[in-house]
Formats: sequence, C-alpha cells, structure tokens
Amino acid sequence: MSAVSPIAVDRADPRPLYRQIYARVRASIESGALRPGDRLPSARTLASDLGAARGTVEEAYGLLAAEGYVVRRGPGGSVIAPGLQKAPAVRRSTTSKAPPFVRNIPMPDRPLPFAGGLPALDAFPRKLWARLVARQGRALVDTAMAYPDAGGHPPLREAVARYLTLSRGIACSPEQVLITGGYQSALDLVARVVLRPGDKVWFEEPGYFIARKALEAMAVRLVPVRVDGEGLRVAEGVARAPEARLAIVTPAHQSPLGVSLSLARRLALLTWAADRNAWILEDDYDGEFHYAGRPLPALKSIDRAQRVLYAGSFSKVLYPGLRLGYLVVPDQLQPAFLAASHLRDAGQATFGQAVVARFIEEGHFVRHLKRMRALYVARRGALAEALGKVFGDRLAIEVPTGGLHLLAGLDGAIDDIELSRRAREAGLSPPALSLFATARPRRQGLLLGFTNIPENKALKLARQLARALDG
Repeated sequence: MSAVSPIAVDRADPRPLYRQIYARVRASIESGALRPGDRLPSARTLASDLGAARGTVEEAYGLLAAEGYVVRRGPGGSVIAPGLQKAPAVRRSTTSKAPPFVRNIPMPDRPLPFAGGLPALDAFPRKLWARLVARQGRALVDTAMAYPDAGGHPPLREAVARYLTLSRGIACSPEQVLITGGYQSALDLVARVVLRPGDKVWFEEPGYFIARKALEAMAVRLVPVRVDGEGLRVAEGVARAPEARLAIVTPAHQSPLGVSLSLARRLALLTWAADRNAWILEDDYDGEFHYAGRPLPALKSIDRAQRVLYAGSFSKVLYPGLRLGYLVVPDQLQPAFLAASHLRDAGQATFGQAVVARFIEEGHFVRHLKRMRALYVARRGALAEALGKVFGDRLAIEVPTGGLHLLAGLDGAIDDIELSRRAREAGLSPPALSLFATARPRRQGLLLGFTNIPENKALKLARQLARALDG
C-alpha cells in the first residue's frame, strides 16, 4: 500500500517536532485513519516535507516502533503494525495514554501495583548504595572520565565472571563477559554479530513481546515455537525450522509462563545447535529468584560445544534504571562482539559500572539477593492468599516456582487486554498474557507482579483489582 499523506506539525506548538510527529501518527492510528499495514512516508521524504532534520523523523518513528505501533522493515519502509487489528475497538482510557503492551512513557512516579518486571524498589538498600556512589565519586580519576572500555569496566567483568561461576555454574573468563545496557542491548549485539537479514530465529510462543518486536524490526524471520509444561518444545522447532540460525530461550523461568526448561529439552536444544552450527541466546532475566528447591543450573553451564550466548541483567536484581546487564560469549566470538560493541555505542558509562562492581566485590550483592528471596516468598504467598479469598474460583491463580509474578488464568472468552485496561484506569498495572503470544487462539490471563506489594496491602489491592475487573 502506498505511503500515507504527509503529517502536519505546528511550529507554534511548544513540543519538540519529533513528539508532534509521534502524536499525529498515533492519533491517526487510534482514530482508524491509519490502518494495519499502511505504509508511512520514508524518513527522508517526511523530513523534506516538514522542513525538519531526518534524524527528527527517525526519532519519532523509533518511538512509535518501540511502543509497537509501527514495524520498521529496513529498505521496505515503516508500516502500521499488523498486531493493532483490534486497537480501534478498545475503549480509550481517561487516565492512561499508553498502549497496554508497553510501560508508560513517561514512567509513573511510583511503581503501579501488579506491574511486571520490577524488583522490590522499596527494599533496595538506598543508604548503602548512596555511600558507595559517594566513595566512587571521591575516587574518580581521569581514566574513569575518559571513553569507557567497549567490553565493560574490567573490575565489573571480573566480578560478574566470579559470581556466575559460583552461583550459576558458568565457567567463564572476564574477557568473555561484555557489559551491556540491559537485555535489549545484549539482544541487539547478538543480532549484529550472528544474524543476517532473512535468518530464521526460534522464539518462544508465548514469549517476551518487547524482544519479539525488536527482532521484527531487524528483518529476521521469527519462527514461533510453542511452550508447554517442560518449556520450549524443541522437537517442534526442529520440525518447523531446522536451519534456524538462533534460538532465544528463557530456561530458568519461561517468560511469561514461569515454567523451567526440562533437562531432556536442554540437552536436545544443545544437540540441535551443535549439529546445525546454530546459536542459542539464554535470557536468564530472573534466574536468581527460585523459591522451591534448587533450580536447574544455567543452560550455559552444560554447553560443551560453546553454542550458548548467556545474557543476564541487573534490572531485576538491583533496579532497571541502572541500564546495565552482561553477555557471556564463547571465546571464538569475543573479538566480533567487542568490535560490535565499540561500533554500536563504545560501551557503557564507567561510573555506574564501578559502583556495581564495588557492590558485588564487598559482598552486598549476595546478601541483597538472599534478603530479596525471603521477601519475595513472603509477598508472593500473601498475594496468592489474598487473591484466593477475594476471587475464589473466578481466577485460576498459578504460582510458579520462581520469578516475579503470579499468573491469573482467565476463561478464553474473556478479553484480557480489556481487563488490563480496566485495571490501569483504577491505578493498577497487570499486563495481559495474550500480548506475549502471536498464535491463535491466544491464552487469556493477567500477570500479577507481587514484588512491590507489601504483605499488609495484599488484601486491599486484591479487592481493588476485583472492583476494577468487574467494571
């Protein structure tokens, strides 16, 4: 379909031009003037029409793509996302402007109850952290103020390597550890090094939707592979796309269902990768939080053929505002990843890395994790009990053995996106399960984050959720 008509902006409007372009496109989508599959003007064309810089238009399109309104197809241009088929039918919220499948932009002043992907921010050791920051500031030297090491601050790489060896069974050298700007940054690096346009990628169904959208923008071919009680159905992936270049998995606690990848399937996945010369990206986003018995070791720990790229993040164990994570790569890929990191953003800011390194080296990290596990067990139990009292049999509450959320199953006839919207209007933020899936029928449910819900507030918030869902 041909590109839409040029988008008007108002020079008297105090908002930046990229925000105006973003708002006009989004409003046209929500009104139905732009429909799924419609193609937007190229950034060059629109910039010329508006008398604006091309980078301004690229920034607006990038924001639209990040929120899921637009899919960027490289030389094929930018189109309105096919996944917005139902968007015009959803009644607009009077209190929230953000689409239901992404975090608010800007973020709220405080974490909303039931929000997913957040650690217990109220339990973070702020005073200790402030002391470490002050100490690091006093110790600041010229070399720490220069351009950072593209691979990461050496003391942090060493600390991460030691931690992974002891806690996750991953024998790696500091040179194999690259410090990233979180999981999305690691995913982008992996795609740059091991993927080419048109390559097939196994992706869990359902799976982490933000990663899925990022991959869709990279012009690779996603192959949804279903997840059951044992995790990724490896045999299905082999049957559908044996020649895939990469498999992306969450073995510790599958995102979003919370199941662990069984040992038999771990071995089958490693065998496929070794036989096919393919790669596996292990997203161990919350592997530290397992509450029933000992968790299975990291997939990377049994990777004898060196086919696993292991991604971890400090977002779930410290706080996401740090924007720090790490990627463990096989020795043979280390030069390529280091070069890609240098070309991409020249590495992460040294100061924050140095503070995290101190936090780990002085033993605070391990103690913090121990406290958080105990806290999460208590908060998870309190919320599950409160939901049972309030909802009874109306919600099928699943309590995974680990992770940061409960799963509330819904009848297939109920629209979980609509329920998520109602909850958001009531000041709550449970993500809809169906947003993680691409195949139909999509399983309906709500993800109920418990990390920021104190035990003494669980019953009150469960009742608030019930009132919101009843509409």
